Amino acid sequence: MKDLKVIFMGTPDFAVPVLKELIAKTNVVLVVTQPDKKVGRKQEISISPIKKVALEFNIPLFQPTKIKEEPDKVLETYADIIITCAYGQFIPKCILDYPRLGCINVHASLLPKYRGGAPIHYALINGEEKTGITIMYMDTKMDNGDIIAQKEIGISADDNVATLHDKLSVLGADLLIETLPSIINGENKRIKQAEEDVSFAYNITREQERIDFNLSGKNIINQIRGMNPWPMANCLINGLEVKILEARFEKADDAEPSLIKIMDKNKLGITCLDGIIYVEKIKPFGKKVMNIKDFLNGIKREDYLGKKVNEEE
Repeated sequence: MKDLKVIFMGTPDFAVPVLKELIAKTNVVLVVTQPDKKVGRKQEISISPIKKVALEFNIPLFQPTKIKEEPDKVLETYADIIITCAYGQFIPKCILDYPRLGCINVHASLLPKYRGGAPIHYALINGEEKTGITIMYMDTKMDNGDIIAQKEIGISADDNVATLHDKLSVLGADLLIETLPSIINGENKRIKQAEEDVSFAYNITREQERIDFNLSGKNIINQIRGMNPWPMANCLINGLEVKILEARFEKADDAEPSLIKIMDKNKLGITCLDGIIYVEKIKPFGKKVMNIKDFLNGIKREDYLGKKVNEEE
């Protein structure tokens, strides 16, 4: 496949294994990624992980602010195929129609479930037992195109966004390389997505990050897993936002939800609908992530015990 000319479009870490496999197996003639960003208090310039790979391998780069308004660089670069993975912008029809082998997307869910930008988060939050990768043709609607290939993996009880992200990232690269020959030869499948089974995984909002302790322990643990390590689930304690990265649940009866009920040198327990959530890893307001023992060593327990969480001061 070394003579296959590829334009690759992607941005975050998730797309890096895909691009590296394409560089090894094909001829990547252009990399398209999101513009550099200013981050932090010092507003330092941050470049995307995909840009770093392109620079490392000396591949031409294109970073349009809005590709639908700036398609010419892509259209002027001859390629047999365009491959996208977590690029972060909608691709205009003029680009979708351009390459002779089409535009192919690597998506981190078993479509038609979880179309959108946060499929890994939603798979965990919703307590799915499996997820996977879909290789698909792109069209003008979000993650709507015909399916070419899929591969699933199980979700374990200790998976979070980071671990599942890494597993799916490698799986996506492997499945794409496995699938490319059939696309080149015109022998690949084209399976229409079942519209009745469609669900969406839009980017997580600030409101979704707040833990509702009126829910069941299972749902709360899934939310915490589905936001660890980013964007991190949170609650208010004494009016300050505290992020919870890891916790465990124990079933209990007759507990009023949302109370800090148990505290000793190793435990902080918050009641929920059907038991107690024991916080194990926490990020207090304005501080770094720490285990619960270190957090409890630095506070006065009487300022917390019996308090109701998620109440404004």
